[in-house]
Amino acid sequence: MESQSYNRSVIVALLLAGAFIAILNQTLMITAIPPIMTEMNITANSAQWLTTVFMLVNGIMIPVSAFLIQRFTTRQLFITAMSIFAFGTLAAGIAPNFQLLLLGRVIQSIGAGVMLPLMQTVFLMIFPVHKRGAAMGLVGLVISFAPAIGPALSGWVTSNYSWRLLFFIILPIALIDIIIAACTLKNVTDVTKPKLDVFSIMLSSFGFGGLLYGFTSAGNAGWSAASTLLSLGVGIIALVLFITRQLRLEHPMLEFRVFKYSIFPLTVAISMIGFMGLIGVETIIPLYMNNMRDFTAFDAGLALLPGALIMGLMSPITGRIFDKIGARFLVITGLTIVTLLSLTLVTLGPDTSFTLITMLYGLRMFGLAMVMMPATTAGLNQLPKRLLPHGAAMDNTMRMIAASVGTAILVTVMTTAAVSAQQRPGIADPDIYGVKMAFIVVTALSAVGLVISLFVKNSKPSAEDGKNDQEMIRNEKTVEPSNVN
Repeated sequence: MESQSYNRSVIVALLLAGAFIAILNQTLMITAIPPIMTEMNITANSAQWLTTVFMLVNGIMIPVSAFLIQRFTTRQLFITAMSIFAFGTLAAGIAPNFQLLLLGRVIQSIGAGVMLPLMQTVFLMIFPVHKRGAAMGLVGLVISFAPAIGPALSGWVTSNYSWRLLFFIILPIALIDIIIAACTLKNVTDVTKPKLDVFSIMLSSFGFGGLLYGFTSAGNAGWSAASTLLSLGVGIIALVLFITRQLRLEHPMLEFRVFKYSIFPLTVAISMIGFMGLIGVETIIPLYMNNMRDFTAFDAGLALLPGALIMGLMSPITGRIFDKIGARFLVITGLTIVTLLSLTLVTLGPDTSFTLITMLYGLRMFGLAMVMMPATTAGLNQLPKRLLPHGAAMDNTMRMIAASVGTAILVTVMTTAAVSAQQRPGIADPDIYGVKMAFIVVTALSAVGLVISLFVKNSKPSAEDGKNDQEMIRNEKTVEPSNVN
C-alpha cells in the first residue's frame, strides 16, 4: 500500500459520488418504463428487463469484486469501473432501439457492481477502527438515499422531458468523477495479484445470477413457473460447486472462510433480514397505495421519501454512536423499533390516511438506520485486513440475494392470502388482507433478527487491525490537517 500521502477527503468524496450514481441507477428506470414502452413499442415484460438486468449483472459483479480489488490498484479499478459505467450511460442515452438500450444498462451495471464493495473496502482501509462507524455511516446515507430519489427524479424528468435526459444527467457527474480521480486518486488497498480462476467466475455468475433471476421470476411469474424452477435449480447447483471449489483453492476468488469469525455470520444474517424488510416493504406499500387505494404513483413515492431521508440522515449519526458504544445496543434497539413498527403496519386498512402511512414508514426507517450499517461495520471490523475485500463482497452479495428472496416471498404471501380471502365471505377487502399477511411475515422476520442481535457482542478488532490503527494514528499526527478530515 502506498504511504499516507493521500488526501482522505478526496478519496471519500470520489467514492461517495461514484457509488451514489451507481446505486441511483438501480431504481432510475422504474417510472421511466411507460414512456420507453410507448416510444420503442415494447411490452411491459420486456421493459421490466431494464431494471431486472441491472440487478442481475450487479449480483454477478459483486462477488467478483473481491478478486478485482486484490488484483488492481484503487486508482485502476475505480477509473476503469467508472469509465465502463459512463460508456454504458452514454450508450443507453443515445440508444435508437430497445436492444441497444438494454445493452447500455448491462454495461452500466458491470461498472456499478464494483463500486459499493470497493467503497466499503477502501473506507475500512483508510479509517482506523475507532472511526469506521462514522465512515460507514456515509455509506449508509448513499445506500438509503440514492434508491429513494430514483423513482421521484425519474417521474419528474419523464413528466416534463424525455426519458433520455435521465442518462445525460448522470453522465457529466461520472465524467467529472473520472477526471478528478485521474488527477488525485492514489492506491490504498493491498494489491496481491491473485491468479484468475475462470471456472470460479463462471460458477459464481451462474450461481448468484441464477438465484437472483429465479427469485425475481418467482415474484413475477410464481414459484411453479418453469423459468423460476430452472433458474433456481441452475443457481443452487452452480453455487454449491462454486463454494466447494473456493474452499479447496489456496487463493479463492471469494473467501467463504470469513464465516468462521464468530460475529460476521450473525451480522450478515441481520443485514439480510433488514434488507429483506427494507426492499419488501418498499415494494408492498406502493402496491397497497396504487392498486388498493386511490393514491397515485407519485403519492406512493412521496410517502416513502421521508423515511429514506430519515434513514439517510440518521446513518452518519448512528455511525458516530457506533464508534463510541459499539453495535450491540444500537442493533437491539433498532430491531425492537423495526419489529414494533412492522407489526403496526398490519393495521393498514381501506381508510388509512396518507399521513399515517408516511409516519409509520418513517419511524420504521428510523429504527432500520440503527441496524444496517452498525451491524455491517461490526462484522467487517472483526475480519483481518486481508479479508476485508472478501467480507465486503460477501455482505453485499448476501444482501442482494436477500432483497430478491424477500420481495418474492412477500409478493407470494400477499397474492396467495388475497386469493384465499376472496373465498371467505367474512373478509371485506381481500387484497388489503393480503397486504396485512405480508406485513405479518415482515414482523416475524424482524423478530428473528432481534433474537439474533442478542448474540452480537461488541467485537474487538483483530490484532493486525490494532497495529494498523496505531500506525494510522501516528501518521495522522504527522500529515497536514487538510489531509485527515
